[in-house]
Amino acid sequence: MIPPVLIELAEQFGLLSFLAIGGVNALIPEIHRRVVDLEGWMTNAEFAQAFAISQASPGPNMLIVSVIGWKVFGFLGALVATLALCVPTSVLTFAIAHVWDRFRGAPLRAAIQRGLAPVTVGLVLASGYVLARAADDGWIAYGLTAATALLALNTRWHPLWFLAVAGALGALGIA
Repeated sequence: MIPPVLIELAEQFGLLSFLAIGGVNALIPEIHRRVVDLEGWMTNAEFAQAFAISQASPGPNMLIVSVIGWKVFGFLGALVATLALCVPTSVLTFAIAHVWDRFRGAPLRAAIQRGLAPVTVGLVLASGYVLARAADDGWIAYGLTAATALLALNTRWHPLWFLAVAGALGALGIA
């Protein structure tokens, strides 16, 4: 008998896989809502830590799904969550890739691509907002997040420098 939590993981991430316009990072608000608010599988802090671990690890951005699955039901949970996120859209992509390529110069294809760009940007910005709310617990942390965002948008500094400064401030107990 399959444990109900594995079925729930498969359903949640299988459905979310079709919304991953712009990658899994665009799904962070909805993943957070389902994992923290609806299912109670993680706390805000655990979710923020899972995101940090998945981003620090080498590999694709979708590793957060594997970390969540691991937290919920160990190795099997990680496997189910990962496959549920990857398989449906991979099959769909394979099925429509030929048609999409066939209409390479069609105005409708160009319009769809232009329309999806702002949707993707909006979803990624919403992800940043949800992560900041999940990870930040005071005005200093919110200020640090805002300063980091402004510096990242207006400089060419590598993001690891921001991470190092934030880590140092956290180690000193400032943020």
